[in-house]
Amino acid sequence: MPELTHAPAATSRSAALYERALRVLPGGVSRNTVLRDPHPLYADHAAGCRVTDVDGVERIDFANNMASLIHGHACPGIVTAVTAQLARGTAFTMATEVEVRYAEHLCGRAPSFEKIRFVNSGTEALMVALKAARAFTGRPKLAKVEGAYHGAYDYVEISQESDPSTWGDVERPRRVPLVHGTPESAMQEVVIIPFNDPERAIAILDGHAADLACVVLDLMPHRVGVVPADPGFVRAIRDWTDRNGALLVLDEVITFRTEVGGLQSRFDVRPDLTALGKMIGGGFPVGAVAGRAEVMDVMNPRRAGRLLFPHSGTFSANPITLTAGLAAMEKYDAPAVARLNTLADRAIKGIERAIRDSGIPACVTGTGSMFRVHMKSTPPRNYREAFPTPDEKRRTTLLLDHLFASGIMMINSCSATLSTPMTEAEIDALVAAMASGFERIAATAG
Repeated sequence: MPELTHAPAATSRSAALYERALRVLPGGVSRNTVLRDPHPLYADHAAGCRVTDVDGVERIDFANNMASLIHGHACPGIVTAVTAQLARGTAFTMATEVEVRYAEHLCGRAPSFEKIRFVNSGTEALMVALKAARAFTGRPKLAKVEGAYHGAYDYVEISQESDPSTWGDVERPRRVPLVHGTPESAMQEVVIIPFNDPERAIAILDGHAADLACVVLDLMPHRVGVVPADPGFVRAIRDWTDRNGALLVLDEVITFRTEVGGLQSRFDVRPDLTALGKMIGGGFPVGAVAGRAEVMDVMNPRRAGRLLFPHSGTFSANPITLTAGLAAMEKYDAPAVARLNTLADRAIKGIERAIRDSGIPACVTGTGSMFRVHMKSTPPRNYREAFPTPDEKRRTTLLLDHLFASGIMMINSCSATLSTPMTEAEIDALVAAMASGFERIAATAG
């Protein structure tokens, strides 16, 4: 078993920085996802698929800032393009040419993208999509999948982290608030449906048909388990929205990396709206809403009649983000997508082989260039099946700590997203670290 040379030191610059951070930041951070025990590590610099912390330890980055860095860190083409734009200005109370060019590029990637608007985060993209659905339909409610994450908006946070003690009967999942103090009025506007269970989902939707503006769906929701949706489930939801005058809103903030036109291109459905974010910013904060022209025009102040959804944003479509995003997405063409998906397939097969060799109960889910390791013998199909037991949580933490100490950074759910600087060497390093991690877990079980 290889020596672990990347473990955090007991005393370090990161530890000292965290002590300072605790005095000025709640919990010492601005995003809880960077917390680790006993303290977070602090990045110093990064290039390609490797990050070096302030103590000089280098790790291979399979987290990629929560799936947002499709070309890894400090991509030369993006750096050059952004540096040139910085000299011309960062934001104006004027439109810019790059907004038009990037809109044309993105609308050319997916048939459902007839028009697009840029915003500043995936959360904002979902907020705008939901408001547009309400404005278009005149209805107040939305439906979402139990356990699915759609950003930090009261409505879509409902039942994001429900558990066996709170989630209720599968036939009628409870609305469970994420944040203490969430208004009951907000919860009443949300309908919770199970993932990959069309019969139960449709039965629930039927009870709210007159009030639903939209159904929000992630085709491979991260917190539901990185489990791809069944085509029959997606078709059933699309057919229900068509019959009942509601909109289908797809959240492709993460899954757009899967194909040139996003994961939706693998399904025989055309959403009314799609929320985008993360990788389309080329490493900068970004969001976008794309979709059917008739629906998007609720934000059009020049449309005939009353403006239904006044929308603006100080940094929306700023030229720094859009310059970086256009450079990133032009580089992420069909051959690049296929190459990255092939590398992910190599990783999944290698990890599955390591699981078999170790004999521990574990499995891998995912598709495209993203996958997740579960401490379960059978791949889950929905949030309730993916929910980890206390022992599964313990073993996942053991594996994540082992990977980190082996020089591998993962998303804290034990998920990985690839970036284009990666090669078979990085994939094989991940598989080797996984294999030794499974050996350690098997040893603790014995």
